[in-house]
Amino acid sequence: MVLSWTKRNPLFRRLRKVTKDHQPPSADDDIVIPPHFCCPVTLDIMKDPVTLSTGITYDRDSIDTWLQSGNNTCPVTKQLLTTSDVIPNHAIRKMIQDWCVDNSSYGVQRIPTPRVPVSTCEVSRTCTTLLSASQRADDATCRESLAKIKAWGKESERNKRCVVGNGSADVLARAFHNFSRDSVHKHVVVLAEILDNLTWMLPIGQEGKECLGSENSLGSLVLFLGGNDLGARQSASLVIKELSAEALEKNEQIIEALVNMIREPVAPIATKSCLATIFNLVSLGESRELIAERFVDLGLVSLLLDIIVDGERGITEKALGVLDSICDFQKGRDFAKGNALMVPLAIKKILRVSGLASSFAVSILWKVWDKSDEGGLIEALQVGAFQKLLVVLQVGCDDSTKEKATDLLKLLNAYRGKAECVDSSSLELNYLKKPF
Repeated sequence: MVLSWTKRNPLFRRLRKVTKDHQPPSADDDIVIPPHFCCPVTLDIMKDPVTLSTGITYDRDSIDTWLQSGNNTCPVTKQLLTTSDVIPNHAIRKMIQDWCVDNSSYGVQRIPTPRVPVSTCEVSRTCTTLLSASQRADDATCRESLAKIKAWGKESERNKRCVVGNGSADVLARAFHNFSRDSVHKHVVVLAEILDNLTWMLPIGQEGKECLGSENSLGSLVLFLGGNDLGARQSASLVIKELSAEALEKNEQIIEALVNMIREPVAPIATKSCLATIFNLVSLGESRELIAERFVDLGLVSLLLDIIVDGERGITEKALGVLDSICDFQKGRDFAKGNALMVPLAIKKILRVSGLASSFAVSILWKVWDKSDEGGLIEALQVGAFQKLLVVLQVGCDDSTKEKATDLLKLLNAYRGKAECVDSSSLELNYLKKPF
């Protein structure tokens, strides 16, 4: 098989340059590549050749992608596969490596010997050992198993899929529950390592959620959330986000821990997770009004407004969503109206963050405005609220947002004559559709 270095891929183009600069023995810029060195799917030289049950050899990444796409046939022969297991073809791999060495003058680099991927049996055996160790409160054995699992996850995406696909997250959740039930402070190190591994296995299955939602597990998670270890705090926030509002509201300390995470942020991903958890608690919890009032008492509204001022888009969107949920209740609305930044910020963020953020901002304004607040409505007109709401209707939105924007426009229209001026810099007239 003859392939031109310039026509195949960037590696081939680089090799042409090497041949010109260093003048290899052959004057021809083409290299003869044995056809059985190339993957039948990608036509690239195989880095990790494996053989299917049909006897055809492919590059591991290529055939894995093919099988994960739902295909159950051999790409070349079209035969139905009796098994998806593959066997490493060490002979062809060694031949490819020798060929690379022989053609090193063309800039060909030797393909490294791939590591043997983890097997399902290995993962199952390690998970069994880990679970058994957690039942005996054996930290050392459990940490050895966790180190193996972590190493597998880092080696390759295939290993990570194998670990996750064999229910490792549920096993780790059960182990977390077992150690928490024994003593949090006694097993703090192994509990932190379990959390660290759980973060790359998300989402967690139902069995795992039930284990993590137990009284003992929740207590441990809250302790980590409010601890001094920044990595453990972030891991705890990501895991807590997976749990239901029904499970979380059973722990009275979690509300204060979440507010402290917002007040003293660890990382953007942790802040997003905490905001998502707060949103679920305020929107879906059985005692959501009491929960919202507790958040208000702890100063969450002011913290949310600080985030909305200069937060990045993803965080700002979630902060607006939480604020909108808190404004479902009277205490939340009263506290929001009492903050001078609330209305200007909500108006400013319309059309500047995302469609969902605009819907949240319109909903907030709809909940806090009333006819009796003439001064507030006039102030809103002066910062361009009327024009922005018109643009919201122009660019399109969901029915609920459309109804709320229409109600707000009717409310503002009665005071348009009293507004002294409009801040043109706040208008988003570029979004308006031009008339035909």
